[in-house]
Amino acid sequence: MAAWHHLPDLELLALCSMQAHRAGGPGGQHRNKSETAVRLVHLPTGVVAEGKDQRSRAQNLAAALDRLREKLARRAYRPPPRHKTRPSRAAKEKRLSEKRRAAERKKERRWAE
Repeated sequence: MAAWHHLPDLELLALCSMQAHRAGGPGGQHRNKSETAVRLVHLPTGVVAEGKDQRSRAQNLAAALDRLREKLARRAYRPPPRHKTRPSRAAKEKRLSEKRRAAERKKERRWAE
C-alpha cells in the first residue's frame, strides 16, 4: 500500500475528487447561504473527509486535507508483530525455590501439636 498520507497537498488533491456543498447544522444564514463546505473522496481507497467548520472554502479545504491525511495514516498503520516469550529455566527454578522457602517459613510458624 502506498504512503498517501506523506504526499504534498497538490499531489494528494490530484488523487481526490472534490465537491463543494452547503454545510448543514448550526451557524445561521452565513452557513446556509454559500457553498463553502468541502468533501474530498480519495479515489484509490474511497476514504471520505469533509471540512465545513469555517466560512472560507480555502480553510475548509485545508481542514479536509488534514482529516484525509489522518484517515489514510490510520488505515496504513500496521501494528508490529508480537513474539511469544517464555520464562527461562533458571527463572522458573528461582521462582519455585522462593515458593518452597516461603512454604517452609510458614510451616515453622504453625503450632506444634
